[in-house]
Amino acid sequence: MRCPGQDSRYWKHDAIFDAKCPECGSEIEFFKDQTTCKCKNCGKQVINPKMDFGCASYCQYAEQCMGELPPELLANRDDLLKDRVALKMKLHFHKDFKNIGQATKVARFAAKIAPEEGANPAIVLCASYLHNIGAKLAEKSETPPSLKVLEDEAVRLGRKIMEGLNAKAELTEQVLAILDHIHHPGKGENLDFNCVQDALNIYKLQIANKETPLTKTELDKSLQMNFITNSGRELAGKSILIK
Repeated sequence: MRCPGQDSRYWKHDAIFDAKCPECGSEIEFFKDQTTCKCKNCGKQVINPKMDFGCASYCQYAEQCMGELPPELLANRDDLLKDRVALKMKLHFHKDFKNIGQATKVARFAAKIAPEEGANPAIVLCASYLHNIGAKLAEKSETPPSLKVLEDEAVRLGRKIMEGLNAKAELTEQVLAILDHIHHPGKGENLDFNCVQDALNIYKLQIANKETPLTKTELDKSLQMNFITNSGRELAGKSILIK
């Protein structure tokens, strides 16, 4: 069964339309189901301006259904996925604004660190949004759950969310590998893990500084001891107000 949006049996009068080439201004005739069309005048491959590619961010059959996706969309596909992961995280926590705020802040820091370090933004951002997804366990237990228990729960829920969004298996496993020991980092972790870890360290350092303000000496020591990436260390230094 084809997606109704791309099945010609469901088409109306506007199934064929003209659009201007952004390169030379010539008219290009598009069929509704065309992802791209080559301009006959200048040769530029133009993306269909009326096609909704939103499903391409999560549908595992996108390439089969829509044909060969433009490189621009393939590049953004994983980026769109992290927005859906963020939404799932917020729905999971519902009105738990503390944990939503933590995940959002960590992801915000990670979004600045990852490109500077050359890490994979999709892996880093998805892991950042999901790093504390198991925190609701604390509500069900009389004693605080251990960090390992929280990690195991994050992996369980993270897998459910990623697979529910039809994320690529390889990407899912890389995200889960970070969640598996995000609170117990070891030596020789990969770049994606280090970016998430540094983003989380910035969040923790801000909380600690709010409770007990750091001196410049204490901050400098923390930056050298607790941060792995240069970008994370630099961002942390800019994010902490010292007395």
